Amino acid sequence: MSIPREQREQLENQILSPFAARSANTRGRQRPEPPCPIRTAFQRDRDRIIHCKAFRRLSHKTQVFIAPEADHYRTRLTHTLEVAQIARTISRALRLNEDLTEAIALGHDLGHTPFGHIGEAALDAVYREFDPDARFHHAEQSLRVVDVLEKDGQGLNLTHEVRDGIRRHSKGMEDFPVEPEDRPETLEGMVVSYADRIAYINHDIDDAIRAGLIGEGDLPADCIALLGDTHAKRITTMVSDIVEHSADSPAISMGEEIEAATNRLKDFLYHRVYPAAHDAAEGNRVRRLVTELFRFLVANPSAVPGGEEAAAEGAALLARRVCDHLAGMTDRFAAQQFEAHFMPRRWRADG
Repeated sequence: MSIPREQREQLENQILSPFAARSANTRGRQRPEPPCPIRTAFQRDRDRIIHCKAFRRLSHKTQVFIAPEADHYRTRLTHTLEVAQIARTISRALRLNEDLTEAIALGHDLGHTPFGHIGEAALDAVYREFDPDARFHHAEQSLRVVDVLEKDGQGLNLTHEVRDGIRRHSKGMEDFPVEPEDRPETLEGMVVSYADRIAYINHDIDDAIRAGLIGEGDLPADCIALLGDTHAKRITTMVSDIVEHSADSPAISMGEEIEAATNRLKDFLYHRVYPAAHDAAEGNRVRRLVTELFRFLVANPSAVPGGEEAAAEGAALLARRVCDHLAGMTDRFAAQQFEAHFMPRRWRADG
């Protein structure tokens, strides 16, 4: 009698699309290890990501709104879960490998900095002060998290397909479709790229309306007429369009009309919502916090785990270690560190 993993691998061969990734055919891990008797390789990767420390920290990292006091604004963790849900829906409809899709989706933002994209830009800029040849990008850092930083420097030893999907998920401000050289190797990875954009466009609109930054009437009328006038309708339209245009195909795509409207909504967010979500003063505070904290940690390597050892091997390695440490911080821990190092302490009198 075959073991559960083998049964699942056989089932994949029977039910999945010919264009889907098969867990039995993975290109493998960076370090060989015996297969799990219960879980497929991609299921094992999903579980490793869910149980890692970086995943838990996402609950206290900014999505768009910095340290919101209300309960219902998205965090980086709730964003990740919404991406995973949308990506799995698409993958199931297309008979792709849901386990691979879910693992990529759950790991795609593990490398995000505190304070969202403002924090990311500030970290990139100050990192270059100490290593002009370096750069910081959250997708690259997410791969670094799973390859190097987790498990006290051992990494999670994930499969090639999951690692590729994590590294290539991000489009930034660019429009879809993705250029061939930038696409993930698997259709499952491409599904996550689309699901990431579908998720953030719609939940960032929802949060911006909740915050009073925009009203329903401010959304581009032509996009809303085509995509839908509610959060749920827009997601349904986008997902349905991908399924329709990608069924029985070796590529993942949207129809031109829906894709163009989706890109216009993305542009609306970048020009109207994101600048308003954190005014100039708030943005300057985040940039100052990240910049000054980075400089302090470089000057005081003993405050960084492994910092003194890194400093002994050179300035570039120390800067890399500081970058990793700061990128892994949650919003509140970064703020606490800034306060501890830069704010005067209260005088405590004896009686």
